[in-house]
Amino acid sequence: MIGREELRALAAGSRLFATGAAESSFHLAADWAGAVLDTPVRLIAASDLPPDMLCVAVTLVGSTTALGEQLPGGGEPARAVQALERRLGTRAGAIVALNLAAENALLPLITAAVLGLPLVDGDGTGRVFPLVEQTTYTLGGISSTPLALAGPGGELVLIETAPDRVEETLRPVVLSFGGWGLAACYPMRAADLARVLVPGTVSMLMAAGLPGASRSAAAPYGVRRLCEGRIVAVEGSSGHGADLAMPSVPSSIVVEERGGLGRLVRLEAHNEIVLALADGAAVAMAPDQICMISSADGVVVDVDKAGPGMSVEVLVLPAAPAWHTDKGRALGGLRAFGVPL
Repeated sequence: MIGREELRALAAGSRLFATGAAESSFHLAADWAGAVLDTPVRLIAASDLPPDMLCVAVTLVGSTTALGEQLPGGGEPARAVQALERRLGTRAGAIVALNLAAENALLPLITAAVLGLPLVDGDGTGRVFPLVEQTTYTLGGISSTPLALAGPGGELVLIETAPDRVEETLRPVVLSFGGWGLAACYPMRAADLARVLVPGTVSMLMAAGLPGASRSAAAPYGVRRLCEGRIVAVEGSSGHGADLAMPSVPSSIVVEERGGLGRLVRLEAHNEIVLALADGAAVAMAPDQICMISSADGVVVDVDKAGPGMSVEVLVLPAAPAWHTDKGRALGGLRAFGVPL
């Protein structure tokens, strides 16, 4: 069960490897979750649900900064899920996360609490990707549509399109909402969810968020330390991504390794760090997650906030096995971010 005590641990764990989380929006989501958890939410394994039960994924779409500036009305979760139920003619029996980074760990919990439904212990990435279609659900043959998107001004849009056009269709709609919306998507049977889910990740975040717990407890497939050092340069990158419709501008970050081999580690980023080169040799790449941890306060350093002189630790989190297949690399590997390697 997840009540207010467990919420604190989940919230703490959800930020350990999360990038791009705005302070105001994260605290808003945490307060929102605390306000609706009068009755604890049941956390359940997908395999323990009736096989034909409808499960719905919930995620924030758009800008976390916009969420903090344009406050939710509170009815967004119910409106999105109920719209999907009307379209499908079936009631949802459980809610599941798309990913579990920061606000996206809390919004599915809020939705489950509001609707009185259980929350599935797991998510659809095992890490975070920038696009709605970049999930293990997609890799398992589950479509993200029909998708219902609820906005903070009372808006409600139902989207049905080809899976590879979802992001292209969503973005102008989200902008018209004011920068963010809450999506109910990937409707699927519990039996299918059990097959495509990265399991147990909600429990892992709650364990990792407890006082004194190791940061690595939040990583489903372990953590590898690439280097520790000082950022010596941040620059625009001309090597990739110029023609790719990602929600960011490509950039490069150079870290001078402290101790060890004293290497220069170059981090190529497009919305997130997708490639690490040590003295010119590739040492980590998407679909594995690469992140910088501030040596000063242990907080993840966002790509757009990295600056020369900052001391950081560069960590690599191996992706779920589904991402290390031909289909997984095509959807979440370097070429998906415009890097021709």
